[in-house]
Amino acid sequence: MEKLIYTFPATKTVKRPSHVGVVGSGDLEVLVEPNNNNETIVEIRTGITGFQDTWKKVIERFVSQHDISAFITVNDFGATPGVVSIRLAQAVEVSINDSNDN
Repeated sequence: MEKLIYTFPATKTVKRPSHVGVVGSGDLEVLVEPNNNNETIVEIRTGITGFQDTWKKVIERFVSQHDISAFITVNDFGATPGVVSIRLAQAVEVSINDSNDN
């Protein structure tokens, strides 16, 4: 099991926690929790080792698109970078929208 942690400055807050995806073959789950410290902290737990550079690029791209102050936990079971990007975007969508927004 490999654990990677990335920290970035951020300015926008999220409204509520979110949880998307499941840990299963070729997939992952993403948990987002509000953080009032003006930073994004991303912790990745993965059973697939040796992809630190790929993870860093995917997370840097995500943070550049979504300037949210949050604790983000990613539990990976071999997801592709495309799936990671989609799950991260889904989690942010849930976290920034009120449940009454329709």
